Amino acid sequence: QVQLVESGGGLVQAGGSLRLSCAASGRTFSSYAMGWFRQAPGKEREFVAAINWSGGSRYYADSVKGRFTISRDNAKNTMYLQMNSLKPEDTAVYYCARRGAMGAMINGNEYDYWGQGTQVTVSS
Repeated sequence: QVQLVESGGGLVQAGGSLRLSCAASGRTFSSYAMGWFRQAPGKEREFVAAINWSGGSRYYADSVKGRFTISRDNAKNTMYLQMNSLKPEDTAVYYCARRGAMGAMINGNEYDYWGQGTQVTVSS
């Protein structure tokens, strides 16, 4: 059983920064690609960023490209999302997930384990 636990969310002013962490249980973390998704109130879940098993390939939604950076530390079984230049439209619950299938990185249906989410609120 894999458990994913997000942390690092909070309230920040526009233009500020936050760093999210996703701690994974189990021995297989380094074998899987991982991703971040978010869901704002009244909106569908959307892809934010993904990273392959080694960290050598990274993918971003256009809306966060240049502002967010995804990374991972396989020795610590942890993935990160550094969020800079935050905007009010970044307000959402952020989820980390493990990509269990081989489909498109942006497709949430390709992810088999999800964390409980952490709230990020950006005030204007």
